[in-house]
This record gives sequence, structure tokens and C-alpha cells, in this order.
Amino acid sequence: MSLALTDRLDTLDIADEAVREAVRLPVGTRIVAAMSGGVDSTVAAALLKRAGYDVVGVTLQLYDHGAAVKKAGACCAGQDIRDARQASERIGIPHYVLDYESRFRQAVIDDFADAYLRGETPIPCIRCNQTVKFRDLLDVARDLGAEAMATGHYVRRKLGSRGAELHRAADPGRDQSYFLFATTADQLDYLRFPLGEMPKPAVRAAAEALELAVADKPDSQDICFVPEGKYSTLIDKLRPDAAGEGEIVHMDGRVLGRHGGVSRFTVGQRRGLNVAVGEPLFVVALDPGRKQVRVGPREALLTSSLRLKEINWLGDQPTLEDAAGESLAVLARVRSTRAPAPARLKLGGDGPEVVFDADEEGVSPGQACVLYATAAPDRLLGGGFIASTRPALTALAPES
Repeated sequence: MSLALTDRLDTLDIADEAVREAVRLPVGTRIVAAMSGGVDSTVAAALLKRAGYDVVGVTLQLYDHGAAVKKAGACCAGQDIRDARQASERIGIPHYVLDYESRFRQAVIDDFADAYLRGETPIPCIRCNQTVKFRDLLDVARDLGAEAMATGHYVRRKLGSRGAELHRAADPGRDQSYFLFATTADQLDYLRFPLGEMPKPAVRAAAEALELAVADKPDSQDICFVPEGKYSTLIDKLRPDAAGEGEIVHMDGRVLGRHGGVSRFTVGQRRGLNVAVGEPLFVVALDPGRKQVRVGPREALLTSSLRLKEINWLGDQPTLEDAAGESLAVLARVRSTRAPAPARLKLGGDGPEVVFDADEEGVSPGQACVLYATAAPDRLLGGGFIASTRPALTALAPES
């Protein structure tokens, strides 16, 4: 046996063990694999099949596939759908493509545009997982007689004393738990994540060993439905009557210039302000009602606390209502690329509030604040969307 073949078999044997540990269902169980056409979801489906499960591949067409064919790194459209279909043939599993374009438009794209018009910074990948993928697609999986649905997300599902728990991926550089905070306990009970214990190089090695055509396919970049990352162009197209010029106002009250629309700016932005006052300025708040972009020094970006909306809880308390009035120590993560930081979750009548031990920078309404356990930092407790923030330097910036 050649060394190359030995290496390939070892790679797949290790992957088999990781998959069976993640699934914890009898061999032969039917599992629906959500296949986006990328390497991760394709390898997840292939490894499930190799491990002996009855796998059915399902791909959602989420937006105009004709336009998306030309967009590198698109998801769930055009070439990706064809890649998922070809991979399913290679793996030897049935494959279905479902047209969810109208649902995706309403739940994700329209919400994305409206959030920017409210002065928020939305995260459409979370909305997509929360609605179309982990709500609607789970219903499809059950209709197909599956006992579970698997995805290619890098996150781990573990069984605790109160049932399934969500944990960060073994590979911290690939962890996607931030984007899955809205997964409910019922959904988590049904979901499986075969790649949670695997680093990305091992996934690509498995794809090569299985001779999958997507082994070298680049990862998706930016927002899948926004061509070339120009979100303002999409917003102008979807909401042509909502854009309007306004003032760029310093925190001290000075009007520094004009802008072409609040939706073109995000909190923390420095470039593209087109104002010069002899000091670096950043967007510190957006006021769509007044059509104002408020700017100030970098220290005005520091946030001492925030309030959450649409909170989802996966912690040990049965509900957050049961813990009303309490203050819980947590690790709070306000960006997917930022490490969780010590904070306290306060549960009061005005809604959940996260108070940071040390001020956080560049926190914007519309983003997510995801909470992890202090005693087990990999365990996700839940989180919510940021409704408002309280600046650390209140003399410079009012609460947004």
C-alpha cells in the first residue's frame, strides 16, 4: 500500500470517528444534509454517507441563480447549486433543490435593507440560520422522515445534564457559534454538526481523499446576496425612496458636512466621511430620524453596556424569566472576530442588559451579542441582537 493511500485512509478513518461522535445515532438512521455547494457542507454529507447513515441532500435556492452564477463565493445559487447536485451524485445520495427565494427575500434580504435604514448594522447570516435554514428547512427534513439534520457549520453539539448544548468548535479559527446563537433548544435537539471537531485542513484533506470536485473550492466571502460587497447599491435598489441626504455632525454639535444617506455608514467607520478637521474622526452613532451621521474621536466608540432584544437562551435556567432580577457572570462576544470578554448579564424590567467589565469598542445596534459560560468558556449560553448601547464617555455621545 502506497504512503499516499495510507495517509488518505487515515484521514478518513479519523473523520469517521469524529462524525459518529457528533451524530450519536444508530448507523442506518436517515439524516438530511443541508448542502450549500461549498466544501464544508459537501464533506459533511459525504462523511455521513461513508459512516453508514441514510443521507438525503437538500439545497435551498435562496435568490436569483442567474445573477449569482457570475459571483465568486456565492451561496445557495447558480454554480453552488450545480456543485451540490454533482457532489450528491458522486457521494451516491438523493438530492433535492427547493425554491425558497421568496422566503429568503422576506426574512433576510428585506430585513437587511430595513435594518440599515434604521441605522443598525445587520448580520444576515444569523437571520438566515434563524429563519430559512433552522426553521423552514428543519420542517422539510422532518417531512422526509429524517431523525436529524446536519450542516457543515464549525460548532459542537454536546449532551449535558439538561439536554443538548452548543459549544464552540474545536478549531477556534473556524468557530461559527457566534452566527448560531439564535438556535433554539428544540432545534439543537434535532441538529447535528459533523465537522465541529475537525480543523479546516482536515476537512479539505477529507474532500481530496473522497475525490470531491469541491476540495479546492474557495470559501464564500462577504454577504452572499450582495454583489462585490456593495450593500448600499442593494439598499438603494430595494428601498429607492428611503435614501436621503443629511448632515455629518460632530459630537460637540458642529456641522462638518453632508452625506448621501445614513445607510451608507456604520458605527466605527473612519473612511469615506469626506470631512477634515485635523483629527481622526469615526462614526459613533447614526440617527435616521434626523438623517444625521454623528462623528467623534475614537474614545467615543467605547461602550460600557448594551441592551438586548430577541434574546435566545440555551443556559441551564429553564427560562430567563425564572432568573428575573438576577445578575449573571458571562463572557460576551460582540463581534465574530473578537474574543468573548467578561461581563454581567442583568435581567430587569427594561430588558436584558449586558454590562462589560472593561469597555468594548465599536459596538452597534443590530449586531449580535453572544454569551458564553465563565466556567466553561466554550459553551454558548445564548445571546440577542443589540437594541441600544451606552457609551462609556457619556459627555461625548448619548445612548444610541
